[in-house]
Amino acid sequence: MCRSIRPLFNLDPPANDVDVRAASVQFVRKITGFRMPSRVNETAFEAAVDEITNVAGRLFAELETSAPPRNRAAAAERAKTRDAVRFPHRETHRT
Repeated sequence: MCRSIRPLFNLDPPANDVDVRAASVQFVRKITGFRMPSRVNETAFEAAVDEITNVAGRLFAELETSAPPRNRAAAAERAKTRDAVRFPHRETHRT
């Protein structure tokens, strides 16, 4: 899976449309191998991103869980700590 894609379900605060679209772009980039599609492929690329964004939104609307929402800030802090251990000589740029 693409490392840039993070779980978006059951977060506090909840994932918004921008988060879902960003994950959809990363997914389409990963499976196509394109960072930026050519002009000829741009329409198909954007259509795929739109469709995946819509499907993900419907999926999140239908999912149910009894687990408490995960704290987004705490998850980001854990990721920073994990990255500092993995890459001790590199300053992380996550926010």
